[in-house]
Order: sequence, then C-alpha cells, then structure tokens
Amino acid sequence: MANRLAHATSPYLLQHANNPVDWWEWNSDAFASARERDVPVLLSVGYAACHWCHVMAHESFEDAGIAELLNESFVAIKVDREERPDVDAVYMQATQDLTGSGGWPMTVFLDHDGRPFYAGTYYPPEPRSGMPSFRQVLEAITDAWHNRRSDLAESARSITASLANRPVGIGSGETFDATVADNAIALLASQFDDQRGGFTRSAPKFPPSPVLQFLSRHAGRTGSETALRMLDGTCEAMIRGGLYDQLGGGFARYSVDAAWVVPHFEKMLYDNAQLLSVYTAWCRHGGGHDRTDVVRATAEFMLRELLTDEGGFASSLDADSDGREGAFYVWTVAQLVDVLGPIDGAWAAEWLQVTELGTFEHGTSTLQRFDHLSDAERWESVRSRLFAARELRPRPPRDDKVVTAWNGLAIGALAEAGSVLRAPHWIAAAERCADLIERVHSTTAPDGTTRIVRASRDGIAGTASGVLEDYADLAQGLLTLYAATGTARWVEFAGRLIDTIRAQFDADDGSFYDTAADAERLVQRPRDPADNAYPSGLSAAAGALLTYGALTGDVDVRARAAAALDSVMPLLTQAPRFAGWALAVGEALLDGPREVAIVGPAGDPARTELEHAVWMSRAPGLVLATGEPSGADPSPAVELLRDRVLFGGAPAAYVCRHFVCQRPVAEPAALRVELGDDDW
Repeated sequence: MANRLAHATSPYLLQHANNPVDWWEWNSDAFASARERDVPVLLSVGYAACHWCHVMAHESFEDAGIAELLNESFVAIKVDREERPDVDAVYMQATQDLTGSGGWPMTVFLDHDGRPFYAGTYYPPEPRSGMPSFRQVLEAITDAWHNRRSDLAESARSITASLANRPVGIGSGETFDATVADNAIALLASQFDDQRGGFTRSAPKFPPSPVLQFLSRHAGRTGSETALRMLDGTCEAMIRGGLYDQLGGGFARYSVDAAWVVPHFEKMLYDNAQLLSVYTAWCRHGGGHDRTDVVRATAEFMLRELLTDEGGFASSLDADSDGREGAFYVWTVAQLVDVLGPIDGAWAAEWLQVTELGTFEHGTSTLQRFDHLSDAERWESVRSRLFAARELRPRPPRDDKVVTAWNGLAIGALAEAGSVLRAPHWIAAAERCADLIERVHSTTAPDGTTRIVRASRDGIAGTASGVLEDYADLAQGLLTLYAATGTARWVEFAGRLIDTIRAQFDADDGSFYDTAADAERLVQRPRDPADNAYPSGLSAAAGALLTYGALTGDVDVRARAAAALDSVMPLLTQAPRFAGWALAVGEALLDGPREVAIVGPAGDPARTELEHAVWMSRAPGLVLATGEPSGADPSPAVELLRDRVLFGGAPAAYVCRHFVCQRPVAEPAALRVELGDDDW
C-alpha cells in the first residue's frame, strides 16, 4: 500500500500517514482511481487540534477491519480543513444541508465528479445513542452504490443543485450608513448575555472577536455606552474564566459552557491573533493593568508557543496531551499544594476556583480568577511557580504549518500591540514573519500578478493555492506593519496582493468569491460572506482595500471597499453577529477613515510621541503614514506623505479625511484633540 501522505505539508495528514487506510490527498488522481475502480469516494475532513478527529482516527482509521472495508470499497481522501478551506467550505455546506448541523471530523461520500450524496460528522465504532456505527454506514453506502446507484445519483444531483442555488446573503440594493451601524448595536444588545458576556446565553460560547472589534470602533466613533457595556462585559468575562490561560496567557478556542468556565482546550493562532488585537483596542478605552497584562501575556504566549524556527506562527496547539483532553492545563487542590506548599496552595485553590469536586473531569479544575487581584506580588510568585511546574508536564502537540491568512492576522496584531504597549520585539517578530511569507509563500504568476500559497511547513511552501482570506488578511497585516515601522516595502507588497484580489476574486455584484478565477474548479465556487470565528474573505478584503485606498489616495480602491460592504447588507442588518468585521470596516468608512501623516527625523522622540498618540486613538480604522519630511518617502505608493513638511522645525502630524487635511500640529495633546481623544 502506497503511503501517499508521507510527504504532506499538513501535520494533520501526517498524523494519518501510517494508518492502515490507503489514504489519498485531494487531487484529480484520487477521483480517476475511483472512476477506474467504480467505487465511491470517502472524504474525511478535519484538522490537527480537533479532539474528535483524534477519537475517530483511533477508533476507526487505525482499526484493521475498518481499513480493509474502506480500502476494498472506497477511495479514501483525507483533507486538512485549514489547508484546503475551499474544499471544507463546499462540503461543510452540503453536510449542514443534509443533517442540519456540521462539525469535524466531517465525513462525506462523493461520486466520481466530486458531487456529495451522503454526509455526516463523527461516527462511533459501535452504534450509540441512535447513531449508526461507522462500519454500518460504510456497508450501507457500499450496498447502495452497487444496488441503488440511481438513488445516489439523484441525491448527488439534488444536493449539488442546492449548493449552486443557495442564497449567500449578498445583495439588497441598500447602502451602508450610520443607521445600519446603530441598528446593529441595538440588535446585538437584544442578544447580549448581560451576566456572562457574549451574544448567546447558552453553550457553547466562542470568542466573538470580529463583533468585539465592531463594538470598540463604534464606541470610539460615537461614544455609545451600550457598545462599551457589551465590549467591557465580554472582554472581562473571557479573561476571568477558564477560556483564558491564567498561567501562560493566550485563549482556548471556545467554552463548552455558557460561563467561560471549561474550554475546549485547543489554542488556535487565529483566535489569539484576533484577541490580541481586541484587547489592545480595549486598552484604548481605559481600564487598569488587567487589560495591558492580558495583551502582554497573549503576545508572549504567541512568541513562546507558536513561533516557528523560520519566523512564522504555527496554526494551533492540540487540546490533548498525554492522551487526555486538557491534561496540560487543569489542576487538583493536591497538585497546587504539592507545588506551592500548604499555605500558598490553599490560597491559590481559593483564588483560582480549584475545588475538591472539580470543575472539569476526574476531580480536576480549570483555573479562573473572578475577584480583582489584591496581592499582585503574591499572585506573580504563585503564577510563576505553577507555570514552571506545568512546563514539566507532557505538552500538547503543535500543528506547525504556517497558514498565510492567520499569519497575516498575527502580523497586524503584533505590530499594533507592539506600538501601543511600546514593545519593539513584538514588532520585530511581525517583520520577520512578513519576510518569511514574502519569501516562501509569494510567487509571481505568468500574468505578472502576485500569487500566494495557503501554507508552508519547515520553510517549504505547500501546493494549495491561497484563498481570498489569505490575500486580504495578509494585506491588512502588512499595512498595519507599515504603520508601525514606516517601511514602505510592506505597502508595496500589500498593493500587489490587492491587485490580485481585484483581478482574480472579483464578483460582478460587488462582492468577492473565496477562490481565484483560475483556481481548481469544485462542484461550487465558494462564496461565504459571513464572519464567524474570524473575518470572512469578503470583509477582510473590504478592510484592506479601505486602508490601502486611504494611504495611496486611490478612490477606485476605496469605492470597491464600500461596494463590498453594500453587497452584504442583508447580513449587516439581519445577522450582525455574523458580520462583525464587516461592520468594523463600516465604522472606519463612516469615520473617514482618518488619515494621519507624521513626518520628522527617524528616532526623534518628538516624532515617536506623535506616533504613539495615534496608536492610542480610538478613531476607528485610523490610517497612519510616517516618514522623513518634504515627501522624501522612498515609495510613491504612500501618497499620504507627499509634500509633508516640518512644523516650526519640529516633527509634525497632519490629520486628514479623504486627503483634505487640517493644519499640522507638533504636540501630542493637540493631535489628540484633532483625533477626538481629548477627553483622556
């Protein structure tokens, strides 16, 4: 049996390389083999940090009897959803249409043309709670393939037609304006959990990062107390419970309960990059050390746990270690006493909500901090000793593939946080990451456009093409990095990505497709405008276009960003929970966005303080360009800097909207007034 997964880029595929199942990667050869053998295709989709993916792998894909049945009657294809989000999106929609729900592992049965005719998620090894066993499903599909093929063909035709005709929340003829944003706040307020934060009162609860960005920006533009109340309530709740790692920083993927007590323990790069940016934004609204502590701990977690040797950021940490979910993170009272001694151990148990009964499994507890800290010095001593002890435990495995989109989020978040908290090593890490992406993930196509691969591993590019979110999140991250460094190279790289977005992903109704025009053809060309755990490709593209247009003065690019928002008005008005980043981009559009050009000698403390006043501003989507005076910036792309001169011989800041500028100022206090932050 050929080991076709042995040289895969994806650690998830590599986890399955030695299964007795004769796995294929997703490619045309797999479908050709199915056609030649006249067998159906089994598509199994998951990701490395997925707990139930591991469970099904151990129960079924490592079982010799199941493998024999699979190999005899199917062509089995294994897909990493993080490496092939296009494949995942198409077949997840089919799974949801067929079953009413979705999730991973995802199990889909296809014909030779890739059309789905049956789908589900996890299947147990034995019948359980009304659910058939995986073997029963395989045997039933095999029987139907040989004896009721016409029924399967009709099912495939029906499902594929449903995918093609599915409404995607695009187009209404309306235009985004301030009323849309106000109404979104009102609708979110009606869904808000006033006691525990978040926008659902039931489990599970996911960090609503895009929505929190919208709330922060709306409060910054309007002063809305309602937006600030929801922002404060959710940000506060998430860092008090077990979702947040009280010892090492960083956030788990979601909470399995409604009170953020017990997380599903995997840690995702995309969550932590977004939440780093969210909590940085939260710092701009005031508050004490708790806010900056979370920013510092999350940034340092990313550098400590996710940074790869090549300078990129790994995709995730597993939920499991030593064969048990959450084993790395949970504690008993006895373990606390063993590490800290009886006095500090008892204090820590009370402070961190660790009980004899436990809040998790087998008498263990997650760590929570509901009371405000009264003894910071004691807590730091306890925290550092517990952290050191935890480092001796078996560690969760790491999925070390470097995904372009999520690294784009990380670049932007680290550049922003490093600028706000004056942590230059975070900005340096963002630059090193951007350099890796440009060198390894970026190529020039025969038509002259810049193309991006989805992922790399160990500094070697994978073969999967980038999707819209890869281009858009990276472009936005690069533009934020430019604002932090003044290095025009990053604007130029972002501009090439934006050119490709407009050439390859454009749709004729103002929206965007998620795959390029010349990408592999699937049974449906994916186009999902909804923001979920992270921004959709469409809303990320709108944000990058708006920022780039403000830096360059390109009115066509700005108009394209506005058209993208208008195209998803049904989502913005009816389901703002699933349009958080689009609404956040809309807030920037409503505010201008404000454009600030700061000129002065590099390293001049006066210029540095002007820049910091901008980074601390609550003006939504604010765009910053910095450089030497007299328009000496090396890049013609940064039009915002053209003809900017010193003010009275000192570094100067120009605040503009649509390149119409107020008189320059030389003092941070005066700059804060012009930015609307004079109440600080």
